[in-house]
Amino acid sequence: MLRNPDQKIEELKTVALSLPELPGVYRFFDNSNEVIYVGKAKRLKQRVSSYFNKTQDRHKVVLMVRQIDSIQYTVVETETDALLLENNLIKKYQPRYNVMLKDDKSYPWICIKNEPYPRVFQTRTVIKDGSKYFGPYTSLYLVRVLIDLFKKLFHLRTCKLSLEQHQIKKNNYKVCLEYHIKNCLAPCIGLQSEIDYGLQIKQIEHILNGQFSSVKSYLNDLMATYATKLEFENAQIVKEKLDLLNNYQKKSTVVSPTIGDLDVFSIISDDDYAYVNMLKIIDGAIIQVHTAEFRKRLDETDEEILPVAMTEIIKNRMNSYTSAKEFILPFEIEFPTEKAKIVVPKIGDKKKLLELSQKNVKYYMLERHKDRSLVDPDRHKKRILETIKSDLRLTELPTHIECFDNSNIQGTNPVAACVVFKDAKPSKRDYRKFNIKTVEGPDDFASMREIIHRRYKRLTEDNEPLPHLIIIDGGKGQLSAAVESLKELNLYGKIAIIGIAKRLEEIYFPNDSIPLYLDKNSETLKVIQQARNEAHRFGITFHRNKRSQNFITSELELIEGLGQKSIDKLLAEFRTVRKIAEASAEDLQKVVGKSRAAKIKVFFTSNSPDS
Repeated sequence: MLRNPDQKIEELKTVALSLPELPGVYRFFDNSNEVIYVGKAKRLKQRVSSYFNKTQDRHKVVLMVRQIDSIQYTVVETETDALLLENNLIKKYQPRYNVMLKDDKSYPWICIKNEPYPRVFQTRTVIKDGSKYFGPYTSLYLVRVLIDLFKKLFHLRTCKLSLEQHQIKKNNYKVCLEYHIKNCLAPCIGLQSEIDYGLQIKQIEHILNGQFSSVKSYLNDLMATYATKLEFENAQIVKEKLDLLNNYQKKSTVVSPTIGDLDVFSIISDDDYAYVNMLKIIDGAIIQVHTAEFRKRLDETDEEILPVAMTEIIKNRMNSYTSAKEFILPFEIEFPTEKAKIVVPKIGDKKKLLELSQKNVKYYMLERHKDRSLVDPDRHKKRILETIKSDLRLTELPTHIECFDNSNIQGTNPVAACVVFKDAKPSKRDYRKFNIKTVEGPDDFASMREIIHRRYKRLTEDNEPLPHLIIIDGGKGQLSAAVESLKELNLYGKIAIIGIAKRLEEIYFPNDSIPLYLDKNSETLKVIQQARNEAHRFGITFHRNKRSQNFITSELELIEGLGQKSIDKLLAEFRTVRKIAEASAEDLQKVVGKSRAAKIKVFFTSNSPDS
C-alpha cells in the first residue's frame, strides 16, 4: 500500500526521534533502496530529526526529504570516526545529494615505489600497492624540479629491474650508462647496500614533507665523515649538494620560521560549486598548494562544506598524512581533531597566510568560470541570469534588460538614452536616444516620465517584445516617475523595474523605502553597473554631439541669406565650420552657388582674429 507524502514524513519523523543521542553516520534511501544521502552527526537524533522540521527553508533539502523512503544509521565512538566513515560511504555510494569532489583532471604526484631499492618518479595514477605518494601538485613544473633535485642530490636508480636479493646474487644484470656517469651506484650488481639506498629515500621523504633541517643534518654529517677520512673530493661534492638544497629551499615561499607546521584552508563558492584551497606549511615554508572543486547539491553553506572538503583533502589528497599542529581557517567549524587545534586569525603572519590562500582560491574560481563560459557559454549565461533573478526577486529570467539615463547641462539640450542588454550582454543595435520634447528646464523626474512613456507606448503600439527588467539610473525620485508612466500605460506589474542610486549603489524597488545593498563582487551588481555606465556613456556622447551641432548651426545661421538647407549641405560636404571657413570660393560655389559662397567668405573674413 502506497503511503501519502504527509504520512510518510510522519513515519520517518518517528524513526528519527527514536535514534540515539550519540555520534554516528546516517543514510537516506529512496523507494528503490538507493542511497541518496550520507551524513554525519554529533548527535544522531537531533540531526536527523531536523530534516523533518516544518520550518525547513532550503528548497533543495525539502525536495530531497520528499524522496526519503527509509533511514539507516551507524553509531561510532567519536566524531572523528563519524567524519571518516561518512567520507568512505560517500566514496562507495556516490549519493546524488552529497557534496562531491569534482576531479575533471588528474594532478601529478611523486611516487616512491614499494619495491627493493625504490624508484622515485612522477605519475598521475595512484595505485594502492603500498607505494608512497606525495601531492597532488598543481604545477607539473614543480614536480619536475623536485625530481631533478633528487637526481642531483642522491644516487637513484631509474631502471625497472627487479632488484630482489636473490636476483642480484644470480649476477643476471650488468651496469648501465647511469653507473658510468656516476648517477647510480649500481645496486643491481651489489655495489650499493639496501640500507645505504634506504637512507637516501628517507631524506627524499623529508624533503617532500618540507623537513629540510634533517636532510641538511644528514648531508653535513656525511661531509664531516669524508673530511675526517681526508676524502676532500667527496666532501666537496657533498658540500655542492648542500648548497643546491639551500638554494632550492630559498626558492620556497618562506613565511616565518617561528610559525612551525600548519595547514591553511579557505573556501569560496558560487551557486553550483565550492572551491577549497589548502596551503601546507612545514618549518615556516609553503611546501604544497592545492585547490579542489566540490559540486554542491543542497545549497550547502561554506560552513557545511569546509569540514567535508578538509577530510577529503587530508585523507585522500595528502596520503592520510598531515603533521599540522594547527588548522588556520576563515571561520569556526565543527571539525573533530585530536592532534591539531583550529585557529581563526585576526592579525599577524597567520592572517596573511589565510589571505594568501583566499587569494589563490578566488583566482581559481575565476579561471573555472572563464573555462566554463568558453566550453559552455549558454550554461555560463544562464547562471548569471539565474543569479540576477534570485537577487532581484524576479519571476522570470531577465534575458531582456533596458536601462535609462537622462543627460543635460543646466537644462540645455536635454536628452536621454536607453541601452538594451540581451542575455546580460550589450545589444548595441537596439540602443535608442531621445530628445526631451515636453520638459522645460532641468527636471530629471519629468524627463524620465516622458521617455519611459514614449518608449513603451511605442513598443506596445508596434507589438514589439517588452523587457523583463527596467533599470533607472537614479534613486527613488526617478524610479517613482518611471513607475507613473508604466501605470498610465497599464504596464506596471507586468515589467520589473528598479532604480540604482550612484552614491552607495543602492538598489531601490517601487513602494519600498528600504534599499537593497548587493555585495560589491556580486555578478548581479556588476551587470546593473555595466548597464548604468553604458547608458551614461551613450547619453553623454549624444548630448555632447547635440551641443556641438547646435553651436555649429548657430554660428552658420549668423550668415545673412544662408538657410538651413544650405547649412546642411555645407556640413555634409565639409564636416566642420573650420573647413567651411578655410574653403576657397570655388569650392563653396559648387555646394551653395556663387552668391551664397561670396557671403560666406565675407562673413569669415570679417570675423577672423586677424581682421
